[in-house]
Amino acid sequence: MLSAELRAFHMVARLGSITQAAKKLGLSQPTVTTQVRNLESRYGVELFYRGGRRLTLTDEGVQLLPRVQKLLQEEADIEFYLRNCGHSRGSLRIGATSPYYVLELIKRLRERLPPIEVTLEIGNSQQVIEALEEYRVDLAVSSQLTQDPRLIRLQLGQDPLVLAVHRRHPLAGQGSVALAALGGHCLLMRERGSTTRQMTEALLEGAGVAPLAQLEIGSRESIREAVLRNIGISIIARHEVPDHPELRVVELQGAPLIGEYLYCLKERRQARLPAAFLALARDTAS
Repeated sequence: MLSAELRAFHMVARLGSITQAAKKLGLSQPTVTTQVRNLESRYGVELFYRGGRRLTLTDEGVQLLPRVQKLLQEEADIEFYLRNCGHSRGSLRIGATSPYYVLELIKRLRERLPPIEVTLEIGNSQQVIEALEEYRVDLAVSSQLTQDPRLIRLQLGQDPLVLAVHRRHPLAGQGSVALAALGGHCLLMRERGSTTRQMTEALLEGAGVAPLAQLEIGSRESIREAVLRNIGISIIARHEVPDHPELRVVELQGAPLIGEYLYCLKERRQARLPAAFLALARDTAS
């Protein structure tokens, strides 16, 4: 119980918000609130000032935070060691922005090491990199190019950004279009934290293009469904556009390539399962 309460304290301290901490921990807001209050009441200490919209640490909370961070780091290290110390079993956790590059690698890894358990979590670029840095996953596959000295990086591939439209959309008959052509249409965008969104916004800003309307949708799967219903158009990596009779792919003039990268913490790159996955990725990329 204390471990769960300390974890809740740590996340609230980092984010300054019960709501955001609950979302990050996969818990309800009342649960996180109860965990923090139980910790305070059990030891008769106030850890947060609760005035205003953001929770801030008291002096006692400030002194407690590095101790909790050290404890959670040690717990993560122990858990990682146990998952990798065996020679016939183990588990590997992977975070990815999309399944397209990583699934073939997972298949090959399981063929080589069949008893292992693999967990794949899908999120946007920011989320999967954060999960790696916070030791919630062992490897991250992201389209975000990160220059972090704590990480090793391997490029898995790259694809052009294209325009996905419904077959009845006015742009569907074009082989390619300039960015200016997007100005009169509803543009479907990923949530903030997505590399595709960042690149799309940079492209439009650089070309001085303002879409007629902009609709934010929180996953690429939902965006594809919206395009299938002719709600709008979307800029997306070519390999993410499925073969479908209702969809058309239009080349986007001046659009850059978007890369996909495999990341691992340097301190964990030689552990059995991450090392095996990295070796497979290198063989595939070469």
